[in-house]
Amino acid sequence: MKKLFLLGLLSVSILQLATAQKIKKTEGDASVLKGQTNINVVFTYDNMSVGKFDKEADYVSSKKGEINEKEAGKGDKWAAAWVSDRKSRFEPDFIELFTKNTSFLLGNHPEAKYTMTINTTRTEPGFNIVMMKKNAQIDLTITISETASKKTVAAYTVLKAPGRTYGYGDMDTGVRISEAYATAGKYFGKQLAGETK
Repeated sequence: MKKLFLLGLLSVSILQLATAQKIKKTEGDASVLKGQTNINVVFTYDNMSVGKFDKEADYVSSKKGEINEKEAGKGDKWAAAWVSDRKSRFEPDFIELFTKNTSFLLGNHPEAKYTMTINTTRTEPGFNIVMMKKNAQIDLTITISETASKKTVAAYTVLKAPGRTYGYGDMDTGVRISEAYATAGKYFGKQLAGETK
């Protein structure tokens, strides 16, 4: 009985994780991608809000100072990781899960006919302090354009893509946010696959 209860809780959690985010097409038609193999990708973080801060710079300054007060120099390391995690964790996780769910190879392909620009407009880092936990979330705008002309062919918003792990594996902010990018990549990949059959 206990196993069934735990299995039920896990199923509900997975369902909530999958359905919490909303993907909406705001412009154009992605069917032009039919027959393409490679798609170039560019990640940007323009005008991104973070948590309760409208400006990312204010969040980083506040968090860095808070951590440095507890242990000198640790906040500076955190601030460096905040930026480096994009290339080392967030972007690869999005690309990997997107590629697994489509026939497209997303990556550094400047010769590709189409480019996908993924801008993060909001990051909620969340927290895990053992007794309490808040999942990470990200909001994205995704624009698909002709690489040469820059003409937009399709655009989307991805809202509230959730990032979490079970247990205590997400004590690190980067782990939680990585999961949000993986989730966004997976479900956006599925949507695009459906639109380009």
